Amino acid sequence: MTISLDYLGDNKFKAKTGEYAFLINANEITPVEYFAAGILGCTGIDIAAFAERDGYELRDYSVEGEIERRMEPPVKFESLHIIYRFSGRFDPVRARRYVLSSLESYCTTVNSIRDSVKISYSIIYNGETIVEKEEILSGCDTERPHLEDGFDGVCCRS
Repeated sequence: MTISLDYLGDNKFKAKTGEYAFLINANEITPVEYFAAGILGCTGIDIAAFAERDGYELRDYSVEGEIERRMEPPVKFESLHIIYRFSGRFDPVRARRYVLSSLESYCTTVNSIRDSVKISYSIIYNGETIVEKEEILSGCDTERPHLEDGFDGVCCRS
């Protein structure tokens, strides 16, 4: 993947991603907001694709992010809570499986920040909260329980 930006002046860039181009106007939407929207868009598109692949339609679908930022250098996201709201004609286990498949395996943007950002999620499915502020495993935080990785912990040693 190659992405390029051409500065247009006045805090604006023309972004190019191969065949397509779009305007980044930091006077209206900050780069941090674009970044956050990209994270939510990535996981949101995964879930829509999983449902479509299985022959289901999502209705009243939205994804919302609540982000806490550290404002002292290094400025960064401290935590991200993702709220999925949707309706469908499949069981709640499948709804949860779609979300976890995205968060734990397929969403590149989530997987790119999970080592440094505490990530949690809630699912409101058919108007009922089926998951409330559950955390995903993020990085090698020592406060989290040790899970056997099958490699004698070599992936997470200090």
